[in-house]
Amino acid sequence: MTKREIRTGSALAALGAGVLLCGMAPGDMNIAAFLQRAGSIERLGPLAIATPEAQVLKGEVVAAGKRYKARIDADRKAGRKTTSCPPENGTLTPDQWLAHLRSYPAASRKSISVYSAFDGLMRKRYPCPA
Repeated sequence: MTKREIRTGSALAALGAGVLLCGMAPGDMNIAAFLQRAGSIERLGPLAIATPEAQVLKGEVVAAGKRYKARIDADRKAGRKTTSCPPENGTLTPDQWLAHLRSYPAASRKSISVYSAFDGLMRKRYPCPA
Protein backbone atom coordinates (compact mmCIF):
# COMPACT_ATOMS: atom_id res chain seq x y z
CA MET A 1 0.00 0.00 0.00
CA THR A 2 1.35 3.43 -0.88
CA LYS A 3 1.55 6.36 1.52
CA ARG A 4 -1.11 8.12 -0.52
CA GLU A 5 -3.49 5.16 -0.19
CA ILE A 6 -2.88 5.06 3.55
CA ARG A 7 -3.55 8.81 3.89
CA THR A 8 -6.71 8.51 1.79
CA GLY A 9 -7.91 5.57 3.87
CA SER A 10 -7.21 7.45 7.09
CA ALA A 11 -9.04 10.52 5.81
CA LEU A 12 -12.06 8.42 4.85
CA ALA A 13 -12.10 6.74 8.25
CA ALA A 14 -11.97 10.13 9.98
CA LEU A 15 -14.73 11.45 7.74
CA GLY A 16 -16.89 8.43 8.51
CA ALA A 17 -16.34 8.88 12.23
CA GLY A 18 -17.23 12.57 11.91
CA VAL A 19 -20.47 11.75 10.15
CA LEU A 20 -21.39 9.27 12.88
CA LEU A 21 -20.55 11.72 15.66
CA CYS A 22 -22.47 14.55 14.03
CA GLY A 23 -25.52 12.33 13.68
CA MET A 24 -25.72 11.71 17.41
CA ALA A 25 -27.96 13.76 19.64
CA PRO A 26 -26.20 15.61 22.45
CA GLY A 27 -25.92 13.31 25.44
CA ASP A 28 -25.68 10.18 23.29
CA MET A 29 -21.87 9.94 23.42
CA ASN A 30 -20.85 6.78 25.24
CA ILE A 31 -18.98 7.18 28.48
CA ALA A 32 -15.87 5.40 27.17
CA ALA A 33 -15.51 8.08 24.48
CA PHE A 34 -16.32 10.83 26.98
CA LEU A 35 -13.65 9.63 29.41
CA GLN A 36 -11.10 9.25 26.63
CA ARG A 37 -11.73 12.79 25.41
CA ALA A 38 -11.72 14.17 28.96
CA GLY A 39 -8.44 12.39 29.64
CA SER A 40 -6.83 14.11 26.68
CA ILE A 41 -7.36 17.53 28.27
CA GLU A 42 -7.09 16.71 31.99
CA ARG A 43 -3.32 17.22 31.91
CA LEU A 44 -4.00 20.93 31.32
CA GLY A 45 -5.49 21.25 34.80
CA PRO A 46 -7.68 24.33 35.35
CA LEU A 47 -6.85 25.57 31.84
CA ALA A 48 -8.68 22.59 30.34
CA ILE A 49 -12.02 24.34 30.79
CA ALA A 50 -10.98 26.95 28.21
CA THR A 51 -10.43 24.40 25.44
CA PRO A 52 -12.93 23.73 22.66
CA GLU A 53 -12.88 20.04 23.64
CA ALA A 54 -14.00 20.92 27.17
CA GLN A 55 -16.89 22.91 25.72
CA VAL A 56 -17.96 19.89 23.65
CA LEU A 57 -17.86 17.66 26.72
CA LYS A 58 -19.68 20.23 28.84
CA GLY A 59 -22.33 20.42 26.10
CA GLU A 60 -22.83 16.66 26.33
CA VAL A 61 -23.45 16.85 30.07
CA VAL A 62 -25.68 19.91 29.85
CA ALA A 63 -27.75 18.31 27.08
CA ALA A 64 -28.10 15.10 29.10
CA GLY A 65 -29.21 17.16 32.09
CA LYS A 66 -31.81 19.02 30.05
CA ARG A 67 -33.19 15.79 28.58
CA TYR A 68 -33.31 14.27 32.04
CA LYS A 69 -35.12 17.28 33.54
CA ALA A 70 -37.63 17.34 30.69
CA ARG A 71 -38.39 13.66 31.27
CA ILE A 72 -38.72 14.08 35.04
CA ASP A 73 -40.96 17.13 34.60
CA ALA A 74 -43.16 15.28 32.09
CA ASP A 75 -43.46 12.30 34.45
CA ARG A 76 -44.43 14.56 37.35
CA LYS A 77 -46.96 16.46 35.25
CA ALA A 78 -48.54 13.19 34.09
CA GLY A 79 -48.67 11.87 37.65
CA ARG A 80 -46.18 9.07 36.96
CA LYS A 81 -43.57 7.93 39.44
CA THR A 82 -40.15 9.38 38.62
CA THR A 83 -36.88 7.46 38.60
CA SER A 84 -35.34 9.94 41.06
CA CYS A 85 -36.37 12.97 43.07
CA PRO A 86 -33.79 15.71 42.60
CA PRO A 87 -34.15 19.24 43.94
CA GLU A 88 -34.99 21.99 41.46
CA ASN A 89 -31.46 23.34 41.66
CA GLY A 90 -28.27 21.46 42.33
CA THR A 91 -24.60 21.41 41.58
CA LEU A 92 -22.35 18.86 40.00
CA THR A 93 -18.63 19.40 39.84
CA PRO A 94 -16.52 17.98 37.02
CA ASP A 95 -14.71 15.79 39.56
CA GLN A 96 -18.00 14.34 40.84
CA TRP A 97 -19.14 13.67 37.29
CA LEU A 98 -15.89 12.01 36.22
CA ALA A 99 -15.82 9.91 39.40
CA HIS A 100 -19.32 8.69 38.60
CA LEU A 101 -18.38 7.80 35.03
CA ARG A 102 -15.27 5.98 36.23
CA SER A 103 -17.41 3.92 38.62
CA TYR A 104 -18.82 2.01 35.64
CA PRO A 105 -16.90 -1.15 34.72
CA ALA A 106 -14.58 -0.52 31.77
CA ALA A 107 -16.16 -3.36 29.81
CA SER A 108 -19.60 -1.70 29.86
CA ARG A 109 -18.61 1.92 29.20
CA LYS A 110 -19.00 1.69 25.41
CA SER A 111 -22.64 0.66 25.77
CA ILE A 112 -23.71 3.36 28.24
CA SER A 113 -24.55 6.85 27.03
CA VAL A 114 -23.80 10.07 28.88
CA TYR A 115 -27.58 10.50 29.21
CA SER A 116 -27.99 7.08 30.85
CA ALA A 117 -25.05 7.78 33.15
CA PHE A 118 -26.62 11.11 34.13
CA ASP A 119 -29.86 9.31 34.97
CA GLY A 120 -27.89 6.76 37.01
CA LEU A 121 -26.16 9.51 38.96
CA MET A 122 -29.46 11.20 39.75
CA ARG A 123 -30.93 7.89 40.95
CA LYS A 124 -27.95 7.42 43.23
CA ARG A 125 -27.79 10.98 44.57
CA TYR A 126 -31.53 11.70 44.81
CA PRO A 127 -33.54 8.54 45.45
CA CYS A 128 -37.25 9.04 45.90
CA PRO A 129 -38.67 8.45 49.37
CA ALA A 130 -40.28 5.05 49.74
